[in-house]
Amino acid sequence: MKHILIIGFVWPEPNSSAAGSRMLQLIALFLSQKWKITFASPAAETDRMTDLKNLGVSKTSIEINNPGFDHFIKQLQPDIVMFDRFMIEEQFGWRIAKYCPDALRILNTEDLHCLRKTRQDAFEKEKEFEISDLLASDITKREIASIYRCDISFIISDFEMHLLKNTFKIEKGILFYIPFLLDPITEETKQGWPDYEERKHFITIGNFRHEPNWNSVVYLKEILWPQIRKELPETELHIYGAYPPPKATRLHNPKEGFHIKGWAESAEKVIKKARVCLAPLQFGAGIKGKLAEAMLYGTPSVTTRIGTEGMLDEESDWNGFVTNDPSIFAKAAVKLYTSKDIWQQCQQNGIEIINTRFQKKKFSATLIDKIDVLQSNLKEHRNKNFIGTMLQYHTLRSTEFMARWIEEKNKIN
Repeated sequence: MKHILIIGFVWPEPNSSAAGSRMLQLIALFLSQKWKITFASPAAETDRMTDLKNLGVSKTSIEINNPGFDHFIKQLQPDIVMFDRFMIEEQFGWRIAKYCPDALRILNTEDLHCLRKTRQDAFEKEKEFEISDLLASDITKREIASIYRCDISFIISDFEMHLLKNTFKIEKGILFYIPFLLDPITEETKQGWPDYEERKHFITIGNFRHEPNWNSVVYLKEILWPQIRKELPETELHIYGAYPPPKATRLHNPKEGFHIKGWAESAEKVIKKARVCLAPLQFGAGIKGKLAEAMLYGTPSVTTRIGTEGMLDEESDWNGFVTNDPSIFAKAAVKLYTSKDIWQQCQQNGIEIINTRFQKKKFSATLIDKIDVLQSNLKEHRNKNFIGTMLQYHTLRSTEFMARWIEEKNKIN
């Protein structure tokens, strides 16, 4: 039986974020292999976190810059360690390398944070995003270094795979493409969906703490919804998402049909009721959970090119309409909402996207095989990754000494 330690940036909340759903997909895959799983995190526990113990997963709270983790890992001695996002690898990776050197080290990127952040910076500066922005960013240097230090990194988007291999020249041997792991949409599933006439109103959904989501809510409020509402005065926009701040709840305006609903206990339930999903994302990275969920529940969508990134083949049709132009976006939303024939065809497009690009069966076996091969040839694999071993060598010294200094400082305080 393999033993995997997952060090989470946060405790998984599948009803709050796509990252939480993604983590549970990976946990389910590892459990299906009869692996022992320990999940540890320095984050505070929440009321909405998954009951890991009920899944058969051991859970442990840990602290950063605390030597107690050294004792914990020396006693645990897992076969595999998965870091949830590069910031976690920065904090704990050197300790794993020092006290558990034979463990396979996996980085679960979730999405490329450096890509999302530099796109956001460009958007806020009202300039076009350029690859030179990405290359000049400090967060890029940190995240790429983390990828090199790990034995393998899970990349959720084929766009990001292409970027890492062709722009950063990272060898494909330390990268593994693993998108959402979803069950197929069957004809029986489709028959259980509400039909066109049974649905009404628009929906958007996403964690308010995620900056691309908050930005899209503001964009809807100020630019898009007034145009849509003018053509469809009886419709409403229902905005769901975990952790809405006061600045979000202040946007709630029933007279304008603009409803801030907050956290949804069941994303499936609210998305199935809606006729159209709106996702006018102006920046971001990875693949978008809200758009995958819209397809899973038969709800066509209107989004931007950022929204479809990593989700659409060149020869495929979207689950609705794709445009970056606000006027065209609003017209597309009205057209999709009012045309049953177009709506039904777009719904079918979504089924095909889920069933061809995100099948759990398609990717699960290859991932497990990859892990088995790496564990069998770990020394040889690491020798081929010279940049990674070099970065690990220097990190063990610089990061360790910084952590030890913080530990001593904390003792004084």
